[in-house]
Amino acid sequence: MEEKQHKRRIHYSGKYPKKFEEKYKEHNPDKYGDVVEHVIAKGSTPAGMHISIMVKEILDFLNIQPGQQGLDCTLGYGGHTSQMLKKLNGSGCIYGLDIDPIESAKTVERLRNAGYDEEIFKFRRINFENIDKVCEEAGRFDFVLADLGVSSMQIDNPERGFSYKIDGPLDLRLDPNSGESAAERLHNITKEEFMGMLIENSDEPYAKEIAEKVFNLMKKGNPMDTTTALREAVESALWKVPKEEKAAAVKKSCARVFQALRIDVNSEFEVLYAFLDKLPGILKPGGRVAVLTFHSGEDRLVKKSFKELKKAGVYSEIAEDVIRPSAEECRINPRSRSTKMRWAIKNQ
Repeated sequence: MEEKQHKRRIHYSGKYPKKFEEKYKEHNPDKYGDVVEHVIAKGSTPAGMHISIMVKEILDFLNIQPGQQGLDCTLGYGGHTSQMLKKLNGSGCIYGLDIDPIESAKTVERLRNAGYDEEIFKFRRINFENIDKVCEEAGRFDFVLADLGVSSMQIDNPERGFSYKIDGPLDLRLDPNSGESAAERLHNITKEEFMGMLIENSDEPYAKEIAEKVFNLMKKGNPMDTTTALREAVESALWKVPKEEKAAAVKKSCARVFQALRIDVNSEFEVLYAFLDKLPGILKPGGRVAVLTFHSGEDRLVKKSFKELKKAGVYSEIAEDVIRPSAEECRINPRSRSTKMRWAIKNQ
């Protein structure tokens, strides 16, 4: 019988390791709480963790009472859900939805270990465009939350391909087991379609230049299958930008290009359309919904839907102005800066 070789843990190199897989202390907040607190105090997000955004504003609006039934459409790290569960005080129920099989398993385990069993917290691995199917099982909801952002643990993990800052496969799928990756998508569309995607999904001002560079490189046999390859293509496409402005322009364009691809690969606008259309049907009379958006395209869709449905008498009240995170929250968690919150209350 062959002896199994002991696998050593990756060394925690230096005070602030740069590689995701080396940050094992940050991955273990229960064991290394002081390290995690230090990382957060610096204005960073610990590896494998997501800092929930606008928790106080969400809880203040939802006004959760014991015995109510709620829905978290995008479970993620579970930060919002755990705070909402506390408000139920052991009475009532929250359904949590997520399509990410990797992170949702970790989150469910954390919540179970925190004492939330199937009676009070029910997880369903389903896309929130299918909230009507959840309603068929659960009945209607007193409160609903939809946080449309990508979780930090997805962004930071190089294997997921969400960030242009880290080398990894160009994937960008929320569910890595389903559909086309971003790399496959690029190889299956035309240059014109890619240019249209950049304009429609992220208002990219250099859409033409970037699309031409990316497709010229692929035509010459350079595969666009890593985050680094795409980032370098964007940088090369912006060669006309003045030297003193180039670094900032490349950074912004990379963020927009990756956003546009992520939206397309995960059909995010189509999912949001379906959610907003079905939302009134899953809310109880007087039911409350809060939605967090992270770019102008999402916010426009939510704002338009809420305004039209208030005019039609479906919602009794909506947020007239967008709600933003506080300056202090933006300082502690820089990833919250682009967040916008809108809410609505269903008519009685």
